[in-house]
Amino acid sequence: MSKKVLVISSSFRKGGNSEMLADEFIRGAEESGNIAEKVTLYDKTIGFCKGCLACQKTQKCVIRDDANEIADKMLTADVIVFATPIYYYEMCGQLKTILDRANPLYSADYEFRHVYLLAVAADKEDSAIDGAEKGISGWVSCFPKAKFAGKVFAGGVTAVGEIKNHAALQKAYDMGKSV
Repeated sequence: MSKKVLVISSSFRKGGNSEMLADEFIRGAEESGNIAEKVTLYDKTIGFCKGCLACQKTQKCVIRDDANEIADKMLTADVIVFATPIYYYEMCGQLKTILDRANPLYSADYEFRHVYLLAVAADKEDSAIDGAEKGISGWVSCFPKAKFAGKVFAGGVTAVGEIKNHAALQKAYDMGKSV
C-alpha cells in the first residue's frame, strides 16, 4: 500500500545540499510506489509562534501565513521527512520555526507514524547532527502514535552541490525506498 510522504526542505539555499538529499529520498520513495511531496521553506512566509495556544482548541494557528498550509500537509502525511543544513550543531532556524508552528497538530488526529531526518554540515564528524536529532526526536516524542524512524547525515559539505558524490545521497535514496 502506498504511503503519503511529505518532505520539508528547510534550507534557504535553493538546490542546496540538504535539498539534494531530500530529492534522493523522494526518488527512492516514489520508485517504491509511494506518493511524495516536497515543501521548500525558502519561498514561504512563516512567522514565529506567539505561544497563545489558541491552536489547541481550533487546530489552526491564528497567524495567517504559509505555516498553516504546511501543518495541514503534515497532518495528513503518513511519513514526514525533515531536511536541514546544520548551523552551529543544530537544525536551521527555519525548521525549528515550522516545528513550533506545527503546534496545532499536537491535539489533532494526525496521520504520520514515521519521521525521518536528513541533514548536512560542514563538519565531518557524525556528532555534528546530534543537536538536530535531539530536537527532532523531542518533537516526535510529543506525538505518541509516531516514532523517529531514521536519519541520514552528510558531513564535510558546505558549498552548493558539494554533496554531489557523497555516499549520503545513496543512503537517502535507500531510506526513501524503504518507507
